[in-house]
Amino acid sequence: MRKRKLNVRRFITVLSVFIISIVLIIIVVFMDNNNPDSAKNDPLQTVSPTVSPSVSTTPVPGSIESPLVTPSPVPEETAKPDQNLVIRTDYENFLPNESGEIPIIMFHRFIEAYEENTEKEFTTTFAEFEALLQTLYDAGYRLISMEDFIDCNIKVPAGTMPMVFTFDDGTPGQFNLIEEGGCLKVNPKSAVGIMMAFNEKHPDFGLKGIFYVNMDIGDNTFKGAGTLRERFEILQSLGFELGNHTWGHVDYTDPKNNSAGRIQESIGRNQEKADEILPGLRFYSLALPYGSLPDKSLYQYLESGSYNGIEYKNETIMAVGAEPSVPSISKKYNSLYVRRIRAQGRVPVNGDLTWWLPRMSPNRMFISDGDPTTIVVPEEKRDTIAVEKLNGKRLITY
Repeated sequence: MRKRKLNVRRFITVLSVFIISIVLIIIVVFMDNNNPDSAKNDPLQTVSPTVSPSVSTTPVPGSIESPLVTPSPVPEETAKPDQNLVIRTDYENFLPNESGEIPIIMFHRFIEAYEENTEKEFTTTFAEFEALLQTLYDAGYRLISMEDFIDCNIKVPAGTMPMVFTFDDGTPGQFNLIEEGGCLKVNPKSAVGIMMAFNEKHPDFGLKGIFYVNMDIGDNTFKGAGTLRERFEILQSLGFELGNHTWGHVDYTDPKNNSAGRIQESIGRNQEKADEILPGLRFYSLALPYGSLPDKSLYQYLESGSYNGIEYKNETIMAVGAEPSVPSISKKYNSLYVRRIRAQGRVPVNGDLTWWLPRMSPNRMFISDGDPTTIVVPEEKRDTIAVEKLNGKRLITY
């Protein structure tokens, strides 16, 4: 009996010590949680890249990373899509080549059907455009934005080839709005409407493109329902971009336009009006009307300048040229004259997209490995890459 009492007393003593220990732990945790500096000083504390102010949306050459941030942070806007990337590392089996060429396609007018007097080279029917999308998709092309082309931030599935769509002149066949039930919607009989329908069937093809506009034509830009501001806003909300095509569709080979003042006016005035229509809209890419160039001594004003207190800076200047472009990480890349391929018009011509498609063989084109943080090339292509342009991307050869 006495032995049992001793056991009970011992049990009570152990239980008391246990309870006191639990109380002390709770007090310590409570005090730590109320310390405003605890998270900041905790070396195990991680910061999500979607909220960290130290992670920029575009990698900056030579930037110094915080010790708590991984050496190759994922840009904020790419974090979500990157969860669905199709990446492969069995390079010998599918032969990626991220030094290869990227086709940039140039479109102008879209109509329902050709007529006898239809312009021959720069007009496409809606039916032809829809068929073209399927042809490109089946051939392994996937759309990227102009921004991603410039940054070589290629996020297409492994084994596929990036392509950029560009549209000049802001014609209604490219994009316009209609009103249904008191609401504005994209006209399905437009290039954008056709791309949206195709994207529903093939979301991996991409819904991307840049539209180069002439602000001097005012409300005739994407003529249709809605205000010009609403048209711009809806176009951008779909993931498309807007670029500069000059005020007045200027031909720079004309002597009257071949001066620093005239060049800056034609580009800066277009930017000024864009900002008036949609405050904050900034053009970062210029498409040369007619592919025209001024005297070489004036090229600098195509890239940057100012007009009426408005400054502009073009990261790419698009030509009308008839061949695919090298990627922006190539030693041959020239941002002041980036070549494009015209889409086929009513009459096919040498150098248009139909002419080029069978000639764009896998051994010449950019074949993606699926990972935007790496540049994978065959060993013999290593010397074609300008390593100073990699912006933190890892160069891999095989």
